[in-house]
Parts: sequence; C-alpha cells; structure tokens
Amino acid sequence: MRILGRLGLAITATLALIATAAAENRVFIIVNHADGYGVDRCLATGERCGVTVATAYCQSHSFTLAKSFRKIERDEITGAVPASSNSACSGSCESFVAIECSR
Repeated sequence: MRILGRLGLAITATLALIATAAAENRVFIIVNHADGYGVDRCLATGERCGVTVATAYCQSHSFTLAKSFRKIERDEITGAVPASSNSACSGSCESFVAIECSR
C-alpha cells in the first residue's frame, strides 16, 4: 500500500508542476491614447477602473485575464519604438501602457 501511496503522491506532484509550467504569460505594449473617456488614465495609473479594460484587451487576444497593467516609459521598450533625436516632442507625445496577460 505504501508504494501505491508514494506513487500517487509523485504523480500528483508532477501534474501540479506541469500545470504551473503550462500557464502562459505575455506582455503587450500599447499606445496610451487620450480618448476623452478616461480609459487612458485608468490604465496608465493602474487604477481599479483599468481592470475591465485590461481584461477585455487580454481576452481579445485569446488570454484569460490581465495580471497587471501600468504605464511604461519609452526607454523601457527595447528597440521597438524609435527614440526622438531631441527631447521635445514634435506634434504629439505618445505614452505607452504594458498589459500582462495570462492564460
């Protein structure tokens, strides 16, 4: 009986590790447009009102939920966003939001 108990425990532990490893996370970087509805402020400041928007964004990309969301600085994005040559923005300055999604 002890061998079967230990075998069952080993199988359960293995399955738990596999399930944890199967969880997939992905971070999406999106432009944070000021649209007049306040959604941009909710996402950029991490306020609770951004949870619904971030979750909807994740679900639209076949993920289950939003683990986190926050404003991200341009210099935190490696190689994807061209840096301007001067410190002043020409036209409009864009800000970015990182949304971490999980399956």
